[in-house]
Amino acid sequence: MAEDWRNGGFGLYVHWPFCEAKCPYCDFNSHVSRSIDQGHWRTAYLSELDRVATETPDRVLNSIFFGGGTPSLMDPATTAAVIDAAAKHWRIANDIEITLEANPGSVEATRFAGYRDAGVNRISMGIQALNDTDLRRLGRIHTLAEARAAFDTARSLFDRVSFDLIYARQDQSLADWERELTEALNMAVDHLSLYQLTIEPGTAFGDRFDRGGLRGLPDEDLGAAMYDLTQEICEAAGMPRYEVSNHAREGAQSRHNLIYWRYGDYAGIGPGAHGRMTVGGQRFATEAHRMPQAWLDAVSKGTGESARDRLSGIDQAEEYLLMGLRISEGIDRDRYAALASTAIPEAAVQELVELGMIRTRGSRISVTYQGFNLLNRVIARLAGA
Repeated sequence: MAEDWRNGGFGLYVHWPFCEAKCPYCDFNSHVSRSIDQGHWRTAYLSELDRVATETPDRVLNSIFFGGGTPSLMDPATTAAVIDAAAKHWRIANDIEITLEANPGSVEATRFAGYRDAGVNRISMGIQALNDTDLRRLGRIHTLAEARAAFDTARSLFDRVSFDLIYARQDQSLADWERELTEALNMAVDHLSLYQLTIEPGTAFGDRFDRGGLRGLPDEDLGAAMYDLTQEICEAAGMPRYEVSNHAREGAQSRHNLIYWRYGDYAGIGPGAHGRMTVGGQRFATEAHRMPQAWLDAVSKGTGESARDRLSGIDQAEEYLLMGLRISEGIDRDRYAALASTAIPEAAVQELVELGMIRTRGSRISVTYQGFNLLNRVIARLAGA
């Protein structure tokens, strides 16, 4: 299965690690810095691109994703340099998707034209809430007015604009979420990422929760009701769930994220970036140094990677199962068997079909609405755990 990655495509992930402020719920690899040498970072990214490209020649690049951190703090010239270098290293798909994550503060909004000129064709905005009280509670530095202005600017410059919302927030009722989600859907958006607030260990919210200071969070039943309501409203609006937390109109799905979920190859560059790369017929899991300065120092010595682990056939099959069942299209049993050198147990398939957790069509398995609510159990059963 040396060419298995072709089933999912090939993408490039570029991690920009800096933010203006650290949000209290965030456990991503992000850092606050008073000064950033844009030229130094540009040189480092281009060096890493050179290295990765020598290992992945003769490929078609389907997507580029600038994530973070806050990539909208990146100089548009740096963005342009990365895109131009990628186009020199690989053949570019005719419909390549180039996404940049952006915070909707008024300062970043002025950069949107620069990103468009650099080649970005999709913006993903971290709005997170549609009222100022909850924006402050979430530690966001923008106001609702700034978010709306930035969204309108992005819509005027880009054909494709997505934004994120967090729900199951403190003191949020089911009716509150219904109004907010309806308002979001009325903003002429074609893609929404809708996440339940998760309290992660090691974050400011996690520490506050442990001290009993994070009050008003919904209980499990209310959280489940909010999730069900989300599916109902989005489905009725023509934006069904195509992944656990992502909703889109037909044709507006995130092509880059589909590479992950379809278990394609993706090169990850930048501090803390992960990748899956097939080199010499073998697939590897890669990880870069997390701390920005450590990554820069490592790149100057030849590679920003801190780890590269060879994935066995079973490893790949399990990852394919884990990622592929998150999306509505599901997985291909024949592909799983080719990776694992063994089939998914038929008894497990039939049991889950009878329980209404999965459906089958030819060689494909996909998860039902009921199954999505118990996805981890479904995956474990199919994996034989």
